[in-house]
Amino acid sequence: MRVLTKSCGLSKMFSKASKVGMEKHPNAVTGKIKYGTAGFRTKADLLDHVMFRMGILAALRSKLKKATIGVMITASHNPECDNGVKLVDPKGEMLEQNWEALATDLANAKDSELASVLENIVSQQNIPMDSEASVFVGRDTRKSSPALSTAVLDGVNSVKGSSAKDFGIVSTPMIHYFVVCKNTDGAYGECSETGYNEKLSKAFKTIRGESTSNGGYTPKLFVDGANGVGAGKLKAMLPREFLGDSLDLTIVNDGTADGDVLNHQCGADFVKVEQRSPKGLESVVGERCCSFDGDADRVMYFFNDGKRFRMLDGDKIATLVAAYLKELLSAAHIDGLKLGLVQTAYANGSSTNYITKKLNVPVTCVPTGVKHLHHAALDFDIGVYFEANGHGTVVFSDKAMEAIKAAKSNSSEAQKLSALVDVINQTVGDAISDMLLVETVLHAKGWSTRDWISAYDDLPNRQMKVKVADRAAIATEDAERRAKTPAGLQDKIESIVAKFKDGRSFVRPSGTEDVVRVYAESDTQENTDRLALEVANAVYEMAGGVGDKPTMPK
Repeated sequence: MRVLTKSCGLSKMFSKASKVGMEKHPNAVTGKIKYGTAGFRTKADLLDHVMFRMGILAALRSKLKKATIGVMITASHNPECDNGVKLVDPKGEMLEQNWEALATDLANAKDSELASVLENIVSQQNIPMDSEASVFVGRDTRKSSPALSTAVLDGVNSVKGSSAKDFGIVSTPMIHYFVVCKNTDGAYGECSETGYNEKLSKAFKTIRGESTSNGGYTPKLFVDGANGVGAGKLKAMLPREFLGDSLDLTIVNDGTADGDVLNHQCGADFVKVEQRSPKGLESVVGERCCSFDGDADRVMYFFNDGKRFRMLDGDKIATLVAAYLKELLSAAHIDGLKLGLVQTAYANGSSTNYITKKLNVPVTCVPTGVKHLHHAALDFDIGVYFEANGHGTVVFSDKAMEAIKAAKSNSSEAQKLSALVDVINQTVGDAISDMLLVETVLHAKGWSTRDWISAYDDLPNRQMKVKVADRAAIATEDAERRAKTPAGLQDKIESIVAKFKDGRSFVRPSGTEDVVRVYAESDTQENTDRLALEVANAVYEMAGGVGDKPTMPK
């Protein structure tokens, strides 16, 4: 297929895009925006031109890859006033890293430069402009999302030979799922919400069988929907043809009541950072609970034991799942598969010790961001990855899938493992899928939340945020476990940590907010809070803190 160059009329080809951009989606923003770990994310009123241009970029990438590309409009756990956009590659993975720079250049180009920047992308990437493009578009429940979705669609439609399918309000994991279904011609599943619901619920009920209770496990579960998309999508799975009565769900913070605000005093990020129950579940004692985030790609489990709040985060989910997978592989006599787990610096030190010493499963540590974890997980035949914030999944290699399929006819355990694979959305972290995965494992083991949390004791931990003038002042190394800049900060952190038993702390610039994040853990919660505060104040003093100085966490 011939590749168009400037001499073949690229300038003319992008004249429509340039005209539509100037007339309907002009760049009126003076500051620069960067494609980060979660795509572009900032105040919603700054994103119209970015959305338009990401629609164009998605179409170009689709032409290059000769596959469907996804575009998801969401700011996940950020406040309602924010929004964002990220592109989904053909296999459901995050956008290829070298295209992040192209996205950044395109988003920040002046209107008069738009056509020439697009020409350069086509020429540099050798994009066959005569090929067709297919783009799937989805959005979360934010009030700003419909207009921003229109901007994306305008961008796609401004590129000749491009078509877009608007899925409307969906969870982020659904867009990833749809993209993979389309690009595998249905081998991964049916490319629709019904297909998604059927695949997950059928596999879940197959493993569970007729009994909904087992030992210390009961099917009763309280779900905090973060007033986001996850609540509605979970409700759509409740009819008999899907989950039916296999789970006894009570859904709160579903975004339908007066005063409900997305992610406000609820959601997975609130539970993780505040270490307390979300709005609507404060008085629930002794019951198993979980929280989704705004776009339903994270899940956090917790319960109140009557004396204190108990959290079961991504580390607890990862260890639960890895242990169960190891048990099934052994029981099914499936040998020769490499099972591994991927974590970030946020992983609790006790979880790492448990995984490596108790489970004898290898652990890889990578920088924060699902794209880093997903890539590292692919080095294993079965790769389990979860960030401590509850974002993660399990990926299976072709070798693993073939081994499970071969063993399926000879072993009930292999049949369970095969069904478990279908419960898992391998394309990305998925709150609904991961919730069903946790419920599957707890049911199989006959565990209550008390049984689960007693597997190992977390070191007390605390996260804090420090507002700074420029988060880029903080640079890190060693999978974000050490600060490179500003000079002297790492030495200061180490001197503070040395004062606390079992102390550990690190800092990193946020990929989604104008803050520096502080993580600390120690032997007691009191010491952990003191450690976190001292490190936060060091960041404030040495990295250009703004506003009030950090105060002791509540």
